[in-house]
Amino acid sequence: MDLGLKGKVALITGASKGIGKAAAWELGREGAHVALVARGKPLVEQVAAEIAREAGVKTIGLTGDMAKGEDDRRVVQETAERLGRIDVLVNCAGSSPGGSIENLREEQWHESLNLKFMGYVRTCTAVVPIMKRQKSGRIINVIGNDGIKPIYFELTPGAANAAGINFTLAIAEDLAPHGILVNCINPGPVDTERWWGLVRTLARERRITEQAANALAVKSIPLGRLCTPEEVAHMVTFLASDKATFVTGACITMDGAQRKAIMDT
Repeated sequence: MDLGLKGKVALITGASKGIGKAAAWELGREGAHVALVARGKPLVEQVAAEIAREAGVKTIGLTGDMAKGEDDRRVVQETAERLGRIDVLVNCAGSSPGGSIENLREEQWHESLNLKFMGYVRTCTAVVPIMKRQKSGRIINVIGNDGIKPIYFELTPGAANAAGINFTLAIAEDLAPHGILVNCINPGPVDTERWWGLVRTLARERRITEQAANALAVKSIPLGRLCTPEEVAHMVTFLASDKATFVTGACITMDGAQRKAIMDT
C-alpha cells in the first residue's frame, strides 16, 4: 500500500531510541527523508546512517536537548534548511521522573513539565510557520496514557501528558484551516528504557522487586503484554500518511485497554 510518504520530510525528536527510533525507521522505509534528533551525537548519527543506507533516503542526525528552547528552535530550522521543508513533526522526546507526591522534589516537577510539555510546545511553535507557508503539515505528539489514566506514582508524567493532550487538541482546531493536521498518540506501557525506569520507581514505591513491579503492570493490561515501539510507530506512520487526511484533533490511546486500578491492589 502506498502511503504517500515518498519524498516527504519528517523531523523526529527522541529518535535514537525507543518509539522515536522505531518511528524514524518506519517513516524512512516508506520513503520519507528523516531528520533524527537526540541528545547523544554518536548514537543519533549512527541510527541516521543506518536508515539512510538501508532505506535509501536522505537522513540527518541532529543533537539537541529538547529541554532547552534554543535547541528546539535550532533543530527545526536546521532541518528545514538542509532538507528543504518539514512535512511531518513527530514529538517523542522526554521522560519524566516517577514517584508519589511525598517522594518528588519541586525541581523534578519543573524538569518534567519543561521537557515533556514545553519541549513539545517549543518545537510546534517553531514548525508552524514553516507548515503554514507550505499550506500543509502533520504534527504527531507521542504523549502517554498517564494524561487520561492517572496513577499516584506517575504524577509528573501524568501532569505533563494531560497538558500535552490539551495543547494538542487546542492547536488542532486552530491549525486545521491552514492544512495542518495535529494529533496525539497516548501509549500505555511500551517496552523501552523509559518504561523500565518507571518500573524501578514502582518497585521502590511498593518495596518489591523490579520483576514483580513489571508483572503487576502487565497484569493491568487485558492483552497481557507490553506494547512494542514498532506498534506505536505504525500509528505514527498512519497519521503522517495520505490515508489520514481527515484525521485531526484525535487523541488515540494505545494501551491494550489498561486498567491502572489493578496496579493499586
